[in-house]
Amino acid sequence: MIRILIVDDDFRVAGVHASYVNAAGFSVVGVAHTAEDAVTACRDLRPDLVLLDQYLPDRSGTEILPDLDADVIMLTAAANAETIRAALGAGALNYLLKPFTAQQLTDRLAAYGRYRQHLGTGRDLAQEDIDRAMALLHEHDTPTAGLPKGRSAVTARQVLTAMHDSGQPVTAVEVAEIVGVSRATAQRYLADLARAGKVELRLRYGSAGRPEHLYRWRGIASPQDPGGRRREPVPHASDRDGHEPADDHAPGNDG
Repeated sequence: MIRILIVDDDFRVAGVHASYVNAAGFSVVGVAHTAEDAVTACRDLRPDLVLLDQYLPDRSGTEILPDLDADVIMLTAAANAETIRAALGAGALNYLLKPFTAQQLTDRLAAYGRYRQHLGTGRDLAQEDIDRAMALLHEHDTPTAGLPKGRSAVTARQVLTAMHDSGQPVTAVEVAEIVGVSRATAQRYLADLARAGKVELRLRYGSAGRPEHLYRWRGIASPQDPGGRRREPVPHASDRDGHEPADDHAPGNDG
């Protein structure tokens, strides 16, 4: 079983991450809340993977990353390009921005597990093997990952782009008009994207009749521009570091 060390200065957030990791079938071997404790825990516990926050009270995550003798995935609200380049340049295998859902983290952990298994053969690898390992590591990073077979990636991206550009929650009717598809088609894609944790579903209750479904883009950058600078506001002001709480409203999401 893959052994994971969680590093986050917020005790509550670290606990949420631990619950996500355990639910995904991985083992939490330790939790650290400072950079110094993280380096010590990594040396003593020898985890396979460290889930590392950037904002630590004594040193930043990118500062200690080279000192961690383990694979690293960044889990942080730091969305500036300089930090992302520093983390990836120092060896981080992936970078997941808060807020995120349990499913988004689970997908990346599962991908990491397949990546490790693929590289754990003990034999020399051909270029095709290396390419396959990299593809396995990042197979759930795209906005359309996790959709059912038969869904069009082009249509899914158009739906996500329409939601991103709107800047506010939208209905299936509004998305259908923007994308140029039927309401039923828009509803199917929105429901799929909500189940995959890519969009957030909320209900708006009127004075009578069935509640209206509103969908909100969850991402940081535009689905057409993964390096975009726009960042969505954190929906829960009480959460200072931007982590999405566990009681998410997206159907089929356990986060």
